Amino acid sequence: MSFFLRCLIGSVFLGLIFSPQGVSRQQDTPPPAGQQDQSAPQEPTIRINIDLVNILFAVRAKHGGQLIPNLTKDDFKVYEDGKQQTIQRFSRETDLPLTLGLLIDISASQENLIDIERQAASAFFSSVIRQKDEAFLISFGKSTDLLQDYTNSPRLLTAALKDLRGDGQPPMLGRGPIPNVNTGPIPTSGTPKGTLLFDAVYLACNEKLKTEVGRKALILITDGEDQGSFYDRRAAIEAAQRADSIIYSIYYVDRYFYEMAGMIGGGGEGHLRKMSEETGGHVFTVSNKHPLSEVFKEIQDEMRNQYSIGYVSTNAKKDGTFRHIEIKTNNNDYRVQARSGYYATLNEAH
Repeated sequence: MSFFLRCLIGSVFLGLIFSPQGVSRQQDTPPPAGQQDQSAPQEPTIRINIDLVNILFAVRAKHGGQLIPNLTKDDFKVYEDGKQQTIQRFSRETDLPLTLGLLIDISASQENLIDIERQAASAFFSSVIRQKDEAFLISFGKSTDLLQDYTNSPRLLTAALKDLRGDGQPPMLGRGPIPNVNTGPIPTSGTPKGTLLFDAVYLACNEKLKTEVGRKALILITDGEDQGSFYDRRAAIEAAQRADSIIYSIYYVDRYFYEMAGMIGGGGEGHLRKMSEETGGHVFTVSNKHPLSEVFKEIQDEMRNQYSIGYVSTNAKKDGTFRHIEIKTNNNDYRVQARSGYYATLNEAH
């Protein structure tokens, strides 16, 4: 069964639509002493406040781009569709559980970069993923494949990274099918398939992240070129906004590939910038002076230095419309990096 169909069936079964409204995790109250089953893990319960709009964001210096820590509630004002809202919750989110998806481009233009990506991503997972965090790994090119489902094991994620193969590369010698991998392609509209970037983002958000709680982020490693996706950029952005997921884009171009092919390529930075800015993320460009390993360190630093603002909207209608959000600081030298808004829909999980 394909990744798309498997995830679609799962999401229909769960019947959950996760909106950008407040969600918190709490551990179940333990049973009385002597009645605990030490072998059974304690599953978290989920409490949902369907009225609270929660926004995760970062603050950077306008000049230099450095992250600004240690700000307080009084340093911010939040506006929805131009109307100021009352901030009811404020915190620095350094320890909230993290749900992370890494999406790696394996199309022909990226094949020469896969070894570097594999090594840097493995080190990133080892330093970022903690016991209460979860991550998954997807490759995309001519198809969109889930290589590793949710896990908090850097070892399993690293093992999945070892199986990354470019679209034009032969299978690894001595290896059979990768266990627990669904390799079916997602639907296409009949156009030539080459780099299903927008499809990968859409499905990762809609079928993997939408029903998760806590902090959620996608990391894309790609040159931003899309060819043959069923979904367009707008649909990918909307899926991320509905899933309350930040997109961090790593713009990585193999100039040598395009030169040898006599092509002008690597022009997808605009797509990446749009997806990241609309969801509160950031675009990182890899270069000789700014290697991929350094980029991963910067992403880690940002994810551990986020703020959270919660408010109850003065517009109580759950009419499905998009509400524009603006967060302002009292310091004109600072720039808030937050998603552009949210969809005011009812949450069906009660």
